[in-house]
Amino acid sequence: MRYIYTEKAPKPVGPYSQAVLIGNLLFVSGQLPINPSTGELVKNDFKEAAKQALSNVIEIVRASGGDVGNIAKVTVYLKDITKFSEFNEVYSKLMGDHKPARAVVAVSSIPRDADLMIEAVAYLE
Repeated sequence: MRYIYTEKAPKPVGPYSQAVLIGNLLFVSGQLPINPSTGELVKNDFKEAAKQALSNVIEIVRASGGDVGNIAKVTVYLKDITKFSEFNEVYSKLMGDHKPARAVVAVSSIPRDADLMIEAVAYLE
């Protein structure tokens, strides 16, 4: 087992790793829409927040030697499920033609009062 860390994604906000690599499986922890350069949470612009959270996931996968195409499963936690269509717009742009398995779940609260959080599992060859 190997812990993954990159400066291109935000530092964990608790006692956990950005990701853990076990064999060929990479488990990416839930990523908030935090700008890794500033440490600031992206608020008041849902699409920008979605882009930041998903970009954080992708940067962690890249730091592990993979890319978007290695992502096998994505779980999205939305505080406001009415933002589902807006999320899909951003997701489609960043994921391109790659379509991993995905679940979107409405939740009542997310750490740091974020609008969303995204976690993923990737397969690295």
